[in-house]
Amino acid sequence: MTRAFLRARRPEHKQQRREAILAAARELAVASGVRNVSLGAVAEAVGLAKSNIVRYFGTREEIFLILAAEEWRQWAAAVTARLEVSGDVPVILAETLADRPLFCDLLGHTATTLEQNVSVEAARAFKRAILAVVADLGEQVVRVTGLRDGEGVDLVGAAGALAGALYPMSNPSPALAELYAQEPDLAAACPDFLSTLVRALKAFLAGLPTLRED
Repeated sequence: MTRAFLRARRPEHKQQRREAILAAARELAVASGVRNVSLGAVAEAVGLAKSNIVRYFGTREEIFLILAAEEWRQWAAAVTARLEVSGDVPVILAETLADRPLFCDLLGHTATTLEQNVSVEAARAFKRAILAVVADLGEQVVRVTGLRDGEGVDLVGAAGALAGALYPMSNPSPALAELYAQEPDLAAACPDFLSTLVRALKAFLAGLPTLRED
């Protein structure tokens, strides 16, 4: 539903406008996928011209980088809560990712698209936010698994990278979905997201100690 706003003048009104733009982008991405959301669609959803949107966010990609940072923090919170009651780290990482399709979609577009059309300031804010999240989760993984410092970060980073790669493969386009239905032998190209990710992370976790130089 299109919403119309008066011009934001006070700081709190500008913050409300920013939040409305982010919420609209999130809603559109959940409905149709990150790839299919244009700046024009976001502008229409909040009742603004595209020129007004860029006053708050320089580009479409900057909007989605902010959403990606939010998703990283929310994922970290979910993983942290699960680690308090269970120690099966690969399963926890995979299941909490599978519960967040928007996050996985954003992960798949981050390096290839979202980081390609942003300001240095936006890139800096995003990278610092992500590195902080990964470092914190890495420490928690080390505590639970007995891995060494740095290896926990490697596992968390691998989880994000693998999720970003697997998500589009396991959620094929309508044409590919029809093809797989017609020719089941080709459906092997469409992996199950959760089971594939769990298996890959278990293998990664088991292999990390073998790479130690001592």
